Amino acid sequence: MKFVFLSLFVTGAVAFNQGSSPAFTARPSTKLYGEYGASSTSFYTTTEKQDSYLSLDDVLDKKCSDDKVKAVIKDMLDVCADITEALRTALVTVEGSANTFGDAQLSVDVIADNLLWDAVKASPVVREGASEEDPIVRDVDEGGEGEFTVCWDPLDGSSIVDNNWAVGTMIGIWPKSTGLIGAKGSDQVTSLVALYGPRTTVLVALDDGTYEFTYGCTPEGCQLPDGTWEPWICSRQDIKISPDAKIFAPANLRAAQELPGYKKLIDHFMENRYTLRYSGGLVPDVYQQFTKEQGVFSNPTSDGSPAKLRLAFEAAPFGLLVEKAGGKTSDGVTGNSILDVEINAVDQRTPLCIGSANEVDRFNDMVCMVE
Repeated sequence: MKFVFLSLFVTGAVAFNQGSSPAFTARPSTKLYGEYGASSTSFYTTTEKQDSYLSLDDVLDKKCSDDKVKAVIKDMLDVCADITEALRTALVTVEGSANTFGDAQLSVDVIADNLLWDAVKASPVVREGASEEDPIVRDVDEGGEGEFTVCWDPLDGSSIVDNNWAVGTMIGIWPKSTGLIGAKGSDQVTSLVALYGPRTTVLVALDDGTYEFTYGCTPEGCQLPDGTWEPWICSRQDIKISPDAKIFAPANLRAAQELPGYKKLIDHFMENRYTLRYSGGLVPDVYQQFTKEQGVFSNPTSDGSPAKLRLAFEAAPFGLLVEKAGGKTSDGVTGNSILDVEINAVDQRTPLCIGSANEVDRFNDMVCMVE
């Protein structure tokens, strides 16, 4: 039977090739929308591989004029590398403890937070630390020579990390001259946001813009032109976010039930065929603006669905990076920059819109009712 079936199959195939079967009519192209393949709105990368990449030290020497800021950046990148290795081996389980807000802490939350506390205590340039898990500013400067207050969200995305989705770390760094309370996001000397996905990449605010560094491109590190290896290479330089966008990440959609302007904004995105890219993790949902060089993230506030983002731990660090890349931010109420909001409490919450400038203006017009 197998032989007969194969014989019939081959005979049919030959007959088809000889033109004995009915001709098939060519189908119209599906290039624009795609029937089964990728659509034209997938926004795949256009980044081409370079022959060589600058090392972390190469970039910091040219783009970071303050030696102490260089030192704290290196310290924070080192701990992001440590968190990377920990995430690759740690199971996601409930730790049996709760943070200040009563949320059950996961094993990976505690590991990341402990690594960051160890890093700031060991750093000679850090004087104070504050964690989103326990929002109290603590003195860590045993030598008395520390210069910076470091605030961090150790592992943003606790609700999605058990799915093995991308998560991240956000770090804001303020000078001794302002400290944290009473300061603004614009007072930060730098900020960093790490994204832990198939690769670990970190955005860093430097003197003239936002740069991305990639960790561990090979087991030993990343090979440089002279044959040496570095753990970090500069994978994107002086990133720019376009003023227009077709990618949207709408958070706090429940607020659209109370805010007609937000519902109208969501309708605008849908009616104009924007591409939805939203995971529920702040880091990947905003980070994509730097890789796609466009996009908007919105998280308004309402009486029934109040804002939950932390100003010092989340909004301010990302705000500095976005504005240095030519993007825009909104405090979600007045329409002013999130970097102009004074930090009056360590755990201060805020609404936020962030990303491509024209899209943030649209949010301000529709949601904040800014004239």
